[in-house]
Amino acid sequence: MHALKRLLAIIGPGIFAIGYTIGTGSVTSMAKAGSQYGLQLVWVLFLSCLFSGVLMEAYGRMAAVTGDTALHAVKRHLPFGRTLAILILIGVVTAQYTCLGGILTLSSGAIYETLGLFVPSLPKESYAGTLGIAVVLIALIYGLLMIGRYSFFEKVLAFFVMLMGLTFLISMFVVWPSPSILRQALVPSIPDEPGALLMIAAFVGTTMAAPTFVTRPLLLKEKGVGVADFKRQTLDAVVSASLMFVISGSIMVVAAGALYAHGKEIVKILDMVNTLAPLAGRFAVALFMAGTLSAGLSSIFPILMVGPLLISDYRVGRMEPRSKAFRLICLAAACSGLIVPALGGRNPVAVTVMAQISNVFVLPLAVAVIIALVNRRALMGKHRAGPLLNAGLALAGLFACIIAATGLRALLEAWLG
Repeated sequence: MHALKRLLAIIGPGIFAIGYTIGTGSVTSMAKAGSQYGLQLVWVLFLSCLFSGVLMEAYGRMAAVTGDTALHAVKRHLPFGRTLAILILIGVVTAQYTCLGGILTLSSGAIYETLGLFVPSLPKESYAGTLGIAVVLIALIYGLLMIGRYSFFEKVLAFFVMLMGLTFLISMFVVWPSPSILRQALVPSIPDEPGALLMIAAFVGTTMAAPTFVTRPLLLKEKGVGVADFKRQTLDAVVSASLMFVISGSIMVVAAGALYAHGKEIVKILDMVNTLAPLAGRFAVALFMAGTLSAGLSSIFPILMVGPLLISDYRVGRMEPRSKAFRLICLAAACSGLIVPALGGRNPVAVTVMAQISNVFVLPLAVAVIIALVNRRALMGKHRAGPLLNAGLALAGLFACIIAATGLRALLEAWLG
């Protein structure tokens, strides 16, 4: 327990970043990409995690120096700040709540299918069963949120993230891919296949997610991080981005070894477990599904919070986890998350991949405002961005614009084609 406290003292806000970034939607995107393209898209994952780290550092630097939060700073210090802050708030919240229904559907469906492996008498599909599990999951997470303490939120997320990371890493070594598949990761390429652009956009949407860094100043302020904690917040950003890459990459490796190597494609999460089972028996089922469930819970938890967090950020520049508004908005989000399971969402893997793309459209604006903020001498003083950080931010902005255009093109092709 003492070791966990020391770890949280260093990477507390980073735990939220991993929670936003690696959920059931991320597991789905990584697994689907690994099953279809092997490790050809590892370079996209690397760039997404690298630029996420750069943006976490920039937003964290602004927070440590000024003591201000992201939207509050945008509103106060930039031309047309109110409009820009509202656009970011709407973009982030809409994208996250769009993903929530698919994530909840995948999580509840995965739990039901896993139960079916151990209880053969269960029907193969059950609308009432999966909906009931979804209701229990969302009620459990909402109940945890009502405790209303940031330190408690950190501990819950730390447990889920630790369990998720361990299970996926162990699963990776169970089905280690062949050298020919591993070599794919060393040669950046774009697969010349239908749906490749869609997958790239979904990749970035789930690993370079705007709430990962937009909520960061709010969380740093809650922990009392100031200008004296420069190195601490930088370490938090580096560790968080590195863990994102390692955990997400391990999921892709599992899919490449279990499915791509055998010419199989993932339609539902259990497809991967069915391939793992002959190699490691029921242990593989329990292991991978524990990781998948942890990913779902670790993402649903902060997603429910994103609306009230950013509204508090915009209004007063601080977190208000015990306010009536926080609880009501979280409740409304929880209820909206049940819409997709209640409608009996079909093909949740495809739906979730499409929903992840919605995250990329607010990225260029989120990058642009932090470039403006960290380069304001009156605001940042001697701590304003230097050449290295500005170069990283410029590349992140270019990458965000390219991916947003790619996501729009991929969605139009999917709808019209």
